Amino acid sequence: MLEEIPAYEFASPSIRFGEGRAADLAEVVRQLGRSAWLVTGRRHDSPAVRTVVDVLAGAGVPVERIASAGGEPTVADVVAGLAAIAGRPLDGIVILAVGGGSAIDLAKAVAALSTNGLEEIGPSAGGSPDHERLDALVVDHLEGLGRAMPIRREPPPVVAVPTTAGTGAEATRNAVISCPQRRFKKSLRSPLLVPRVAVVDPSLSATCPRSVVAACGIDCITQLIESYVCRFRRPLTRAIVRDALPRAIVALPQAVRFAGEADVPPFVRQARAAMSHAAFCSGLALANSGLGLAHGVAAALGIECGVPHGVACGLMLPVAMEVNLPCAIDDFAELERLIDPSCTASAAEAASRFVLRVGNVCRDAGMPRGLAEVGLARDRLEWLAANSGGGSMRGNPVELSTARLADILAAHYR
Repeated sequence: MLEEIPAYEFASPSIRFGEGRAADLAEVVRQLGRSAWLVTGRRHDSPAVRTVVDVLAGAGVPVERIASAGGEPTVADVVAGLAAIAGRPLDGIVILAVGGGSAIDLAKAVAALSTNGLEEIGPSAGGSPDHERLDALVVDHLEGLGRAMPIRREPPPVVAVPTTAGTGAEATRNAVISCPQRRFKKSLRSPLLVPRVAVVDPSLSATCPRSVVAACGIDCITQLIESYVCRFRRPLTRAIVRDALPRAIVALPQAVRFAGEADVPPFVRQARAAMSHAAFCSGLALANSGLGLAHGVAAALGIECGVPHGVACGLMLPVAMEVNLPCAIDDFAELERLIDPSCTASAAEAASRFVLRVGNVCRDAGMPRGLAEVGLARDRLEWLAANSGGGSMRGNPVELSTARLADILAAHYR
C-alpha cells in the first residue's frame, strides 16, 4: 500500500551554489535590474562584502549601501533602512543582502515594506521620513502584533548572498524582527519574502569567527532535525533533510576547527561546502514544513537573555530531542542509520544513539548545557515557558502545555 501524500506547496529561490559563484553576481543583478542596494550585517567591510562589491564595481553595476544590522535585526534597523529609501524610485532596483541571517532578514523586510506601505508615508515636519509612522508600519506587518497586515504587493527582487552557513534565511519566506525595548521577536511572513535568487558561495564563509561557525552550524542542524519530525513535515522536505543532515553532522567539527583560516586542506573546503549546502537545505525544509520545541524556546531566550539564536538552539536541541524521542523513534533511527550505515541496532537503540550523537555535536561545538549558563534567572522559568509558543512550538511532535514545558525547563536549569 502506498502512503498518501498530503497536498503541499513548495517555495524556493533560484539557487546558484558552489565555490566561486560570487563571480556570478553582476550577471544575476543585471537579469533582475540595473543597480543594487546593499544590505549587510555588522561586518559591513568584511572580505566577503568587499568581494561582492568588487565583482559589481568591476562589471559597472552601481551599488549603494542602504542598511546594516548590528545583530539580529530590530524594528529600528528596518525603520532606518526604510528611511534611507523613502521617496526613491524602485524601478530597476535589486536589493542585495550580503551577510548572515540578520542581514538577509533585514533586506527581506525592507524590500517587502518598500512596496507595502512605505509609499504612503510622507515626511515629518522637518522634512525627513516620519519615523513614528515607519515604526508603526513595521509593527503592523509583524505576525501577532499591531494590525497583522499582510504583504500583498510584490517587492523589489532580493538576491541573498549568505556569508555564514546556518540560518538558511536565503531560502525562507519570513524575516525575524525583534524589539529589545518592547521585548518581542516576531516574523514578517509571506511567500513574497522568498529571495528571488540565492548565490551560495562557501568560500565567503572562510573568514567567519569560530563562535559564528559553531552557532550557525548548530542552528542548521536544529532546523534540519526539527523540520524532519515536526507535525507539518512533508515528503519533499524530508528527502532534502536526508541528504543534508548526515553531511552537516560530519562536516561541522572540521568547519569549526579550521574557522577563520584561509589556507586550508581540501577536506576543509569540502566541509565548508557541505555546511553551506546544509544551511540552504535547512532553510528550504523549515520554510516548507515547520520546526519545534528548540526553536520555540530559543526565540524567547533571545528576548530574555540576549542569547544568539544558534547558541540558544544548541542549548535546547538535546532537550527537545529527549522530549520527542518517544514519538520519533523511527525517524531518529533512520537518521542515525544514514549517518552510520553499519548500524544494525534496533530502532529504539539507534534512535537513542542519534540523540546522544547530536548532544555530543552540540557539546563539542561549545554550546551551553543549562539555562543558568546563559543568564536566565530561576524566577523567569515560568515566563520563558509562557512565551515559548508561536508557530515553532505548534509544530513540535509532542504537544506540551505551558505547565509541562515549565517542568521540562526547570529540569534543565543548571
